[in-house]
Amino acid sequence: MKMQRQILQHKNHLAIISGGLIVAAYLFQWGFHWSAGWQGAMILASILGFVPIALQAYQALRVKVVSIELLVSIAVLGAFFIGEYNESAIVTFLFLFGALLEQKTLEKTRSAISALTKMAPATAILVGTEGELEKVAIDEVAAGDRLLVKTGAQVPVDGVIASGSGHLNEASVTGESKMAAKTVGDRVFAGTILENGTLQVTTEKVGEDTTFGKIIELVEEAQDAKSGAERFIDKFAKYYTPAVLLLALVVGVITADLRLAITILVLGCPGALVIGVPVSSVAGIGNGAKHGILIKGGDVLDSFSKVDTFVFDKTGTLTDGKPTVAKVTSYGKISPAEALVLAAAVERESDHPLGQAILDYAAVKEYPVVSQTQVIKGQGIAANVANHQVLVGNGKLLASHKIQLTAALQQDLTALEASGHSTVFVAIDEAPALLIGIKDQIRPEAAKTLQQLRQMGAKQLVMLTGDNQATADLVGKTLGLDVVQGGLLPEDKSAYVRQLQAQGHKVAFVGDGVNDSPSIALADIGIAMGNGTDVAVETSDVVLMQSSFANLVQAYGLTKKTVLNMKENILIAVGVVLFLLVGLIVGYIYMASGMLVHELSILVVVVNGMRLLGYRVKSSPTKALAGTPTTIPVKN
Repeated sequence: MKMQRQILQHKNHLAIISGGLIVAAYLFQWGFHWSAGWQGAMILASILGFVPIALQAYQALRVKVVSIELLVSIAVLGAFFIGEYNESAIVTFLFLFGALLEQKTLEKTRSAISALTKMAPATAILVGTEGELEKVAIDEVAAGDRLLVKTGAQVPVDGVIASGSGHLNEASVTGESKMAAKTVGDRVFAGTILENGTLQVTTEKVGEDTTFGKIIELVEEAQDAKSGAERFIDKFAKYYTPAVLLLALVVGVITADLRLAITILVLGCPGALVIGVPVSSVAGIGNGAKHGILIKGGDVLDSFSKVDTFVFDKTGTLTDGKPTVAKVTSYGKISPAEALVLAAAVERESDHPLGQAILDYAAVKEYPVVSQTQVIKGQGIAANVANHQVLVGNGKLLASHKIQLTAALQQDLTALEASGHSTVFVAIDEAPALLIGIKDQIRPEAAKTLQQLRQMGAKQLVMLTGDNQATADLVGKTLGLDVVQGGLLPEDKSAYVRQLQAQGHKVAFVGDGVNDSPSIALADIGIAMGNGTDVAVETSDVVLMQSSFANLVQAYGLTKKTVLNMKENILIAVGVVLFLLVGLIVGYIYMASGMLVHELSILVVVVNGMRLLGYRVKSSPTKALAGTPTTIPVKN
């Protein structure tokens, strides 16, 4: 048993030695006219090549599998029996050399996951209770530990920054190499690199539990998961190999031509057919991982390539998911800048999302003193700021304080609401001062992405949202969506997905992976837009790690290209088998030449699959999207 393992471990070395002996044999024959030397070198090359192949055939037979190696072993024994030592030597060498090339090229296709694995942090600098530093193995770090991360080092864990700030390269998690600025309170991910600054991080997750660890695990599982085409070919090969054995036996008995029967065995090896589809699948999934796209297996590739209907959530998917100040209009005597500072000072007293948008927009470094703060439920906040009475809230707040809206302000208000903005009033000393329009902005790349999806085969683009219908219609019209539906609960969205599937559509649901998880799970393909959130990674079929709409196009195009590549490899493999059989019938193909063509066909399908590693969807110019969306009721 130990001897068998050693032989198989040195299979590649035996292939090289066998090749050298074949070269030496021809030198003996052509250079020295030494027949015995030629014959001896060929016999030795045959034996060295035959042993590892026969061992693999034996191991397969032990588990009741009739393998390709068995076909080659029988063919080599037959050639050896009839004295065709050159044929047996060349066949064994080509088979082993083909396996060597196949191994090297497959390693290349798995380069994405190999690179990820090598990037996994192995050590960390632990900060002790007295501030002392200790370098420890990552396995010794526990949740709650505080770690030091220096400039140029990897973040070893998922955690929260306790002190310090810096810029991190998060390409290992998001696929995007641009720097992310992080400071106290921000989350960081294992495997990312601190380009500048110094951080102390409080540990939340370690090792396999980190986002980076889950990415590696998911990509490994995806590359091992088989598509429908792969499963079909596995079954095909299971029955095909015994069929070739039977055919060779029948031909040998009928024609009494042992050489012909042996040649059928050699040419009947379905190597290119067996390897062609898996290498395409692995390369496609590896390409996705390299660009921050997690595709969970071969079945996902098949299903995604057939999608004709994309259903989108609005907030955080078609929009940025973060309300921002879009327009500020000033009224009264106080300058807009001063009024904005006063409003921001009041909003610091609130945790309302619209208030946070105002704070972000104002970007005030030093706030005036706020006193006598009064939060009025459903209306806003009243406070005294720098000797000014300030009101920040909605129209009800102003009405309750008997502040009248001017005709100009009322007109501006109507215009903002009609364009889908949320509005905030600021009144100072009993007079209107500012009208602030806040909006969840449409992603800048959304229109271009939707156009590209249509060009690539998407027949219907749908938006389902819990937001009001007026806002939904506005977004739908801006982006040229086919159907929009507002005011929906999660169960309503799921019902709509079922309705589309009942109509025969292949549906992909694109959401943030949290509120939309029921629809993501129900759709034929669930796609999560999320920067590595646990729920996104675990519940969807495809995860766009950097929440990039451009990556949605890359993912859709990649799956289509991968499935096409699988079909190309199947055609190449079947075409070569037919070519060899025809060549055998007409007398132009012999054992060694047939084996050469056979091994070259394996190399061709592997190289063809490897082309997927460099695949990128070409960017197309953006055109205005026309069309008015329709609103279709949901059938519960």
